[in-house]
Amino acid sequence: MNKLKYIAVLAFLGTVGISELGAQIKEEQLILNRKREPEVKKIEKKKTSVVQEKNYPPDNKKKEDSLNLKYDIVNVPPVSDFKTSEIQGEDISPKFSNDYQSNYFRVGYGNYGKFLADANISGKIQDNVEIGADAHYLSTSGLKKVYDWDSKQNEAKIGVFSNIYTETGKFNIDANYAFNNYNYYGIYALTPPSNDIDLEQKVNKFSVNGYYDHYSNDILNNVRVKSYFLSDHFGASENYANAELNLSKHDFSVCDDVTANGDLGINLETVNSKFDILNKNTNNQFNFTLSPKVTFYKGDSYLLIGSDFSFLNSKNSSNVTDESNNNKFYWFPKAEVLVAAVDEFKFYGGIDGGLKLNTYGNLLEDNPFLISDLVLTPTETKYHFYFGLKGDVDQTFKYDVNAGFSKVNNAQFFYNNNLFDSNVSADRQGYDYANTFSSIYDNGTLMEVKGDLQVFPMENLTVDAGLHFMKYKLDNLEEVYYKPLFQFNLGAKYTMLEKKLNLGFKAYFVTDRTTNSYSVGTTFPAFSMQENVNEKVGGYADINLSAEYKIHKNFSIFALGNNLLGAKYQNYLGYKVLGAQVVGGVKITF
Repeated sequence: MNKLKYIAVLAFLGTVGISELGAQIKEEQLILNRKREPEVKKIEKKKTSVVQEKNYPPDNKKKEDSLNLKYDIVNVPPVSDFKTSEIQGEDISPKFSNDYQSNYFRVGYGNYGKFLADANISGKIQDNVEIGADAHYLSTSGLKKVYDWDSKQNEAKIGVFSNIYTETGKFNIDANYAFNNYNYYGIYALTPPSNDIDLEQKVNKFSVNGYYDHYSNDILNNVRVKSYFLSDHFGASENYANAELNLSKHDFSVCDDVTANGDLGINLETVNSKFDILNKNTNNQFNFTLSPKVTFYKGDSYLLIGSDFSFLNSKNSSNVTDESNNNKFYWFPKAEVLVAAVDEFKFYGGIDGGLKLNTYGNLLEDNPFLISDLVLTPTETKYHFYFGLKGDVDQTFKYDVNAGFSKVNNAQFFYNNNLFDSNVSADRQGYDYANTFSSIYDNGTLMEVKGDLQVFPMENLTVDAGLHFMKYKLDNLEEVYYKPLFQFNLGAKYTMLEKKLNLGFKAYFVTDRTTNSYSVGTTFPAFSMQENVNEKVGGYADINLSAEYKIHKNFSIFALGNNLLGAKYQNYLGYKVLGAQVVGGVKITF
């Protein structure tokens, strides 16, 4: 009977893999920009992390967490914000959970010269103190058969962390250094005079973060500090710091069956960005926000009422414009209601808004091919109305479906750059082949529909799916650049053979996107440029599979298959992604 079950599950996964050839895993693009959940948080979830946790989190912490409308499932939203991870695709390597080993070393090699190495080691120096280190490396030789010029790259990240558990709260501190070394290889409009041109870009980032979570929400709730310093190959630098203090008084009685939480958030955020080429833009932004709110509970239902009050100071200057200095106060409404009829049906709706500081570091995570000279403007979500339905059916079917409408000022988009020097005989830098992108802003409205789903059809099988529809209407731009109308993902994870074999499947589908583009003609001594404002970047489907087999409790072998349809599609114009990739390797845990 067990054999029939395994055969049925494998048939199901195979059918999904074939029928969803129109949907991908996170795109196999050439640049290594893989997003990772901080390893510190992963370690905290392991039983080896802590012996002395007391009663964490307290009941009032759990109630506070229930306000998250993204409906967390097994501590992770079934669909996170979509982001293609360029070189490797999403790391869907199966995670074994039967022995709680937190230390490991993994190494693998595959086609396209792809080499990966991961390591994590942690241990307790006292009963309530854990320290550790985490390292990752990934490289590829690039698309040698597609481009005559260099398209290789490599990425590394190494960090240290500490978790400290006290009688009253939990501390987490981490520091890490990362670099991303790649090339501006997406040349489509102007063929370089030689194949050995220097297209290199390298981004260095050093981060320090700290977090304290107070077990009791009596006055002090938590404190969070984030900071980083970033530099690149062309002399750009950026300093970022964010400090957040949350004060609260929870679980006080209002009447017989109604309780309330009172919260006050205090947030300081500052960023200083300097660029050293072209217009040499300098951007300074400082944002101070107060966020008072009160939440009334009756059973599993609640009503939240609050506001955000923000003060923004922003300065911009360049070598072609005078310095501008703007000070502005903002008010954003915040309200939310959830009616928990039964566990299977929970209706919710609300309104919120806020400011988002656009930084060089954050924009590089979305598009690593940006020119190292940007005008950075904060995005204001003036208001965002939303409503939805979520539920849990017998702990086997969990879902969250919601729709929203937003008014957005200075919504941020990417657009293709022209040649910066139109002289035919120019000695060009690697970014001056119409192969980079800048940031552009516009006001408008946004309509969204999102759906997240997770199903547990049998003991060792999990299936998840998600969709995201978004439609912009802008005041000035005729087209919405690099924002797909629709995206969908489907995944499955299955363990078998007494959890010795773990299988993974993930597929993504993204519709066409619009961008601008340029064609180049020669009118000696200068180039003439023609712009097309309605160029289409084709949609894509991408499928990933993974398998890991544990030969011994300390030794396993794995295989990862990324972009198995083999299409060298483009996420950004000119930048073709790696084709079908297969990586195999070994993993040692201890």
